[in-house]
Amino acid sequence: MPTPNGPLIAPSLLSADFARLADEVGRVEQAGADWLHLDVMDGHFVPNLTIGPPVVAAIRAVARRPLDVHLMIEEPLRYAGEFARAGAHVLTFHTEVAPGERGREVVRAFRDQGVALVGVSLNPDTPIESVAQLLGEVDLVLVMSVFPGFGGQKFMPEVLAKVRWLRARGWGGLVEMDGGLNARTLPLCAAAGTDVFVAGSAIFGSGDLGATIAGLRASARSAWADASAGGPA
Repeated sequence: MPTPNGPLIAPSLLSADFARLADEVGRVEQAGADWLHLDVMDGHFVPNLTIGPPVVAAIRAVARRPLDVHLMIEEPLRYAGEFARAGAHVLTFHTEVAPGERGREVVRAFRDQGVALVGVSLNPDTPIESVAQLLGEVDLVLVMSVFPGFGGQKFMPEVLAKVRWLRARGWGGLVEMDGGLNARTLPLCAAAGTDVFVAGSAIFGSGDLGATIAGLRASARSAWADASAGGPA
């Protein structure tokens, strides 16, 4: 389901040069990024540590694009206020740590903190049905196409069925895909119904960020057009 403004490309700053983070933000924004994707990992829910609210706030101070903050942490409710105040425009938590009513509580907390867009995410081995009861309360579903924790992993095509399930069910919100996206895999996601695309190494590892982002956006539009015309999804 295409968004009104076309495909949203969200470069993952996990692949940026952290020694030059402000420069990297400016560089990828100038290249055409729509959102900036920030992976927050706590070393518990996922086997890695990344950034916290102070770094998010520092990025917000220099960024001109919305911050898409993906909380891969065990206690999203506890830190809702801190990340909201740090400048998260999109704030996403994992259903694995907050299923059912706990998920609703997290959504309410994010809303109460003034977060513009609230999302729920799920790992590759988590059934899509686990987020069904939250679909009427969130703005975005983030489908992980790799197991979270580290960048540069290989895309898992079996997760495309989750996107198709959401669209077949009539989900009209945003569907975001994160993990292993590149010029080959991104069109597959778009054809299935994805409209927000997170890419890290495919963008920051390229020689021309602007051309890469433009190419990814064009391939998503082409895949949407083919799908609308009845082509293979």
